[in-house]
Amino acid sequence: MTPSTHADPATPADSLAAATQLSDTAVHRDDANGSRVTRRDEILRVAAQLFAERGFHGVGVDDIGTAAGITGPGIYRHFDSKDAILAEMLVRISERLLAGGLARVEEAAQDPTVALAGLIAWQTDFALSNPALIVVQDRDLANVADRDRRQVRQLQRRYVEVWVDVLTRIHPGAGQVQIRARAHALFGLINSTPHSAGELGAEEMSRILTNMALAAATSH
Repeated sequence: MTPSTHADPATPADSLAAATQLSDTAVHRDDANGSRVTRRDEILRVAAQLFAERGFHGVGVDDIGTAAGITGPGIYRHFDSKDAILAEMLVRISERLLAGGLARVEEAAQDPTVALAGLIAWQTDFALSNPALIVVQDRDLANVADRDRRQVRQLQRRYVEVWVDVLTRIHPGAGQVQIRARAHALFGLINSTPHSAGELGAEEMSRILTNMALAAATSH
């Protein structure tokens, strides 16, 4: 008698496991811009919200899994640990800010006034659209491994240099110490959004921040 070529029928447990694995890896949703958001992206999004609300040490892997709509163990199909989630989150933030800043400067075609306006608009839009990420970036860098921290710091320094270069062209007579202080003051102003937005709508808050940042950036 030859062995059967038909697979054994799947048990309910097998079906549940397969469905769970598919759910844990499938594209989860579209974002507001119509871009595809993977399960990995969704984990990062909900983790940022939880870290911002409770602090990194106040959140467990099971909390992140519940918020993302998957089991806690399902998280480990995407990330080795909670630390790895935070590290990728901070690296991604820094990469996005740098890429966006470079794009705004390139679009300005060597006009420093246009470049400055573009940088301020970019940072303001990012801060208003991602308040949880701004909080985590400001507060939790010390919680990642040294290697990841160095990578984030390197990306952050490159982003600061984009601003420093533009501000130097706006204020050609100023020293580098003053220029860097001005750049960091602008970041502090714009990134205060998660703490100061209150009941203002995004459009009104954007207008206020943009006007204040432009005034601070161009004053003598």
